[in-house]
Amino acid sequence: RGGPRGRGRGRGRGRGRGKEDQKEWVPVTKLGRLVREGKIDKLESIYLFSLPIKEFEIIDFFLGAALNDEVLKIMPVQKQTRAGQRTRFKAFVAIGDNN
Repeated sequence: RGGPRGRGRGRGRGRGRGKEDQKEWVPVTKLGRLVREGKIDKLESIYLFSLPIKEFEIIDFFLGAALNDEVLKIMPVQKQTRAGQRTRFKAFVAIGDNN
């Protein structure tokens, strides 16, 4: 009773901030390889050509420790099911380098 199938409590709890050991970044996309090799030197040049950034390590490469986050609002959202109401939370978060 109440094991891993207990009302979905174990799903989607985030990745755990900074708990995993810092591994070497191995780029997956072509854009990631160009950034890693130093052929793209500014984040603005990625935005100039409207390239999709699919790896979070690209942002970490350019901004690194300058990245800040602030939780603006957390609000409950309810979904009606046959068994009752299911409550989840919606979060509005601003992330950037204060520039």
